Amino acid sequence: MPGENPACDNESKQRLAQLAAFNEIGKALASSLDLKKILGIVMDRISGLMQPKNWSLLLLDEQTDELRFEIVVGEGSEKIKGLRLKLGEGIAGWVAKEMRPLLVPDVSKDPRFSRKADEASNFVTKSVVCVPLANRGRCHGVIELINKVEDGRFGDEDLLLLTTLADYTAIAIENAKFLKRVEELTVTDDLTKLYNSRFMHNRVEYEVERAKRFGYSLSMIFIDLDYFKEVNDNHGHLNGSKLLREVAQLFVRLIRNVDMACRYGGDEFLILMPDTVKKNAVIVANKLRNTLRETVFLKEEGLNLRLTGSFGVASFPQDASDKDGFIQKADKAMYAVKNGGRDGVSEA
Repeated sequence: MPGENPACDNESKQRLAQLAAFNEIGKALASSLDLKKILGIVMDRISGLMQPKNWSLLLLDEQTDELRFEIVVGEGSEKIKGLRLKLGEGIAGWVAKEMRPLLVPDVSKDPRFSRKADEASNFVTKSVVCVPLANRGRCHGVIELINKVEDGRFGDEDLLLLTTLADYTAIAIENAKFLKRVEELTVTDDLTKLYNSRFMHNRVEYEVERAKRFGYSLSMIFIDLDYFKEVNDNHGHLNGSKLLREVAQLFVRLIRNVDMACRYGGDEFLILMPDTVKKNAVIVANKLRNTLRETVFLKEEGLNLRLTGSFGVASFPQDASDKDGFIQKADKAMYAVKNGGRDGVSEA
């Protein structure tokens, strides 16, 4: 009869809770591609089912091959959010590199354990269960649980449960990344990672309407790299592409967060500057021009190239009454520099 075997009843309740967690995660995967929302649901379920004192989800930064703490919960969590682990570093790094789950009942006896996070947070790790977020041969990160509330140690059942949950999470992450990539391809230039011209045309139109509505100035800098064809002819298109990426990164570093940089086509760039009068846009254009000509490019390739550019500046509504006229005025100002000897800034 119900209640005669409390241990059996507790085990049944635990199994039902696990099934409910899987069901909720499955629904989340089917209903949302918002990465933070999905991760929040997954980690909330993990916290409730497995009761770790501390837990974290680390995502792999594919640019640097480092793990970053995306979600951290528990004692000292604020102190480790900025930490990064290299692939192979610590238990989390080992799991990410090997793409194999790992249960460590006593970290003091495992040479793979790193005290980096403990030292930063003044926390004492005793037991760890860590599983990779891997799908189709790719690791997206790891989930790491530390010090189970009950007795401070995890067991094989915890490892099995967390591995199953991690499989759901890995699918969610891959789906979210795929969606993000598709969205990025619609608005960004694949080579330079700046906005593409299609997005910029739409954005200029939007900003022109906002400038009309709120009565502020909108400025634009049109840029054409000087003698860029010679780079392709003399050093090959691969180096030409690398040079464009370095130039794009330079421009992004020099403009404000509210400004938008676009690869307009070929070796032409456009920078849109909301709420900016022409005088200030000219100052920025000169800073870009001077930094461009002072920078040495393609150092890693041993080419050490120098580069200049022709810059045209226009403002709305001072120089044009609509989007097309606005772009044309900036373009015309740039060509005035081009035709006058290059390496300069001209105003519409």
